[in-house]
Amino acid sequence: MSLKLAPVTRALLFANIGVFVLQYLTGDLLIGPFALWPPASAQYPTAPGFQVWQLLTYGFLHGGLDHLFFNMLALYMFGTEVERLLGARRFLTYYLVCVVGAALAQVAVMSSLSEPPMPTVGASGGVFGLLLAFGIAYPQRRIMLLFPPIPMPAWLFVTLYGLLELYLGVTGTAAGVAHFAHLGGMAAGYALLVLWRHGRPVR
Repeated sequence: MSLKLAPVTRALLFANIGVFVLQYLTGDLLIGPFALWPPASAQYPTAPGFQVWQLLTYGFLHGGLDHLFFNMLALYMFGTEVERLLGARRFLTYYLVCVVGAALAQVAVMSSLSEPPMPTVGASGGVFGLLLAFGIAYPQRRIMLLFPPIPMPAWLFVTLYGLLELYLGVTGTAAGVAHFAHLGGMAAGYALLVLWRHGRPVR
């Protein structure tokens, strides 16, 4: 993987880090209007409600330094490769579509629950879309896991990760993690790649 970042990947990294610094300086000021919230409920009248811009803005907020670090690490590792494959314009479109697709999946899940509304933040939807694109484009490329440090081909890594997210989401394991948003990001990315493939060949 190249150490030289492609321009859109670099801009996304800077944007996410910059917004996180702003979050640190302003506390929870950005969470109410810009995190992703479920539709307003009469049961919780004082909670922030869903706004259409949240479908994008939540993807640049993070819940902590570790949350930011792992998302940006994945963006750093896979973003440049996918951007060079798709081109800058299509890469940005692809990334943002994955973010929105993840948000729509998460809103659908949150709307079906009777629990108190909680905000969703993080670039994970876009990142999972990048993982999918990388696995499709470079299925035999070796990826070294962090925990445990085991190498495996990209196609297997993406498949196992997707199945794990599905299992965790269905069983409700690891509460507080938006598993269906991750799957929504992958699904939106796949749908867009198929659309592009039928409209115009993608390398």
